[in-house]
Amino acid sequence: MRTEVVSEPGDPSRPNEDFAGVGLPACGQGGCVIVLDGVTPPKGDTGCLHSVPWFTARLGGALTELTVSGRDLTLSEILSRAIRRTADAHATTCDLSHPRTPQATVILARWSQKSLEYLVLSDSTLLLRSPDGTVTPVQDDRLSRLPRSALATDALVDATVRNREGGFFTAAADPEVASRAVTGTVPRTEVRALAALTDGATRWTEKFHEGDWPDCFEVVRKEGARSLIERVRALETADREARVRLGRSKTHDDATVVYVEL
Repeated sequence: MRTEVVSEPGDPSRPNEDFAGVGLPACGQGGCVIVLDGVTPPKGDTGCLHSVPWFTARLGGALTELTVSGRDLTLSEILSRAIRRTADAHATTCDLSHPRTPQATVILARWSQKSLEYLVLSDSTLLLRSPDGTVTPVQDDRLSRLPRSALATDALVDATVRNREGGFFTAAADPEVASRAVTGTVPRTEVRALAALTDGATRWTEKFHEGDWPDCFEVVRKEGARSLIERVRALETADREARVRLGRSKTHDDATVVYVEL
């Protein structure tokens, strides 16, 4: 099995808010991938004493332990337990009901000799490549389906669509959000390789339209995960048109790519 993990902050002077990990159980059978994209809050109160990297490190650590050891648990159950464990770590010091309490997008993938399970929550992307080369994206597209008017300001997002019915969901402090994730299982023989990408890396396809998902996957497979991120950085800094395509998004975002050949 070949694995590659690359994660780069959008701004070298700021901590990377992403989390990435690959787990290989001691039994030598199967494995897992965990990728989190911490949600950068706007300036102002979040109700929490802790940073987004603090949150993603603890949620990512809990997910890694539970995904590797909890083979009897579904990925939704694992996410629910990990959220609860993380919330309990700061419930006595922080207001976890605040809409901007630390939160993250989630990708989980776990495979055995028989099957591959996946879970995606919010706007990170999981790509599955079959033995015949077909690339299938697994996405939670609720955020992208919202009208621009619903996302006009941070205050409007927090009041009307963040972690609300008819809006979109992230992993924050409510374990019940795990039931909102996109989940599924495919036979292990139908997946030759996978790539998990935060939206800082998927900009190559989603923002700059340099290629479709199979093209994006081939860049990672043939040139490496770092090459995809380098391509994104070049596009972000190229010209004024980049700023138009990015809209309200920050010029450079944390970017993470995990690649696994099974």
